[in-house]
Amino acid sequence: MYTKYFLIFILFIHSLEVSAQKLALANTDGKFGYITTTGDWQIPATFKSAKNFSQDLAAATNDKLWGFINRKGEWVIKPQYDKVKAFDSGIAAVLKNKEWFYIDTKGEKALTDINTDKIYDFKNGYAIIRNEDKIGFINTKGEVVVAPKFSKAFNFVNGYAKVKENEKWGLIDTSGNYFVKTIFDKISNVYNNHIIAFKDESYGLIINGEFKEVAGAQKIWDFSINKDITYAKKDDKIGYINASGDWVIEPTFDKVRAFKNGLAPVNKDGKWGYINTSGKTIIPFTFKDAEIFSTDGLAPVKLKKLWGFIDTKGALVIKDGYEITAGGFSIFKKNAQKGFVNGLARVKHKKSWCFLNTKGEILKNTWFENLELFR
Repeated sequence: MYTKYFLIFILFIHSLEVSAQKLALANTDGKFGYITTTGDWQIPATFKSAKNFSQDLAAATNDKLWGFINRKGEWVIKPQYDKVKAFDSGIAAVLKNKEWFYIDTKGEKALTDINTDKIYDFKNGYAIIRNEDKIGFINTKGEVVVAPKFSKAFNFVNGYAKVKENEKWGLIDTSGNYFVKTIFDKISNVYNNHIIAFKDESYGLIINGEFKEVAGAQKIWDFSINKDITYAKKDDKIGYINASGDWVIEPTFDKVRAFKNGLAPVNKDGKWGYINTSGKTIIPFTFKDAEIFSTDGLAPVKLKKLWGFIDTKGALVIKDGYEITAGGFSIFKKNAQKGFVNGLARVKHKKSWCFLNTKGEILKNTWFENLELFR
């Protein structure tokens, strides 16, 4: 009896591991499947086309119609739709017989009584609704949480959405309350509790509900990567400011990127190098291009035409022989990681893609026609 229950327990744990395991969409010989972080096929490449996993379901097709599979490769929702969007909070928008509507994870119609001129897919648990020229939001129960009143709006990010009314921008929370009143010409999302805004021809930060101008700033980037420091432009040069809006590294660079592992790539006179948070040059300006460091302590750099990887001392530990930013199935999103993620980097050589480990070894010594990041 003990052995029986023990085996059931082991099988249960294994099923949880399979469902939680991250998978990368891969294309080989014209077919799509999914590999694990060890490079093994979790779901063999048998699909005519497929998309990334979202909430343990991925869209796939073997003909003209789309359905959804789980992380074992089993059809959870049989192919029957002309087009599909990704699941978010258990709901996906699908097109069938020229009609867009919502379904749940069982493939059943959901939220059929929504009053909207257009079906928008859910993001972070909320979806836009539109009545004529006004925009609001619903939750996953179909309840109107923000009545349609705005002329423009973006999806919720970190609990707040950018909205526009009377030609001015502000931020609302998920109940529709104003977090920042609509009085700005431009506004950022809330990242690490910081907000960038622009009004009266001035850039600044909103601190404790008040707008603080950053003197001379022509542009300020958001705090989406670093919580304490971001970069800003002044007199056509770029430097760094802190969360109080004070210049901590004077704007002397032509281009810059974010700090990671205490170092940031910066460009001066056409060459890239790396500085620390004090503005001191740590890795000399010798690169044609450079990206931020990953938590693995490696950063992509371009010496001539192709990319390699350096460590935090500037030593080239993976020879330059790859592309890192082109191709794939989807357009790179804002702040997408272009180097190592959890010990693996997606790279391209000629027309094929692979994953490299931090030693520069090709995962399973296998190349693919196309390859996505792990989800």
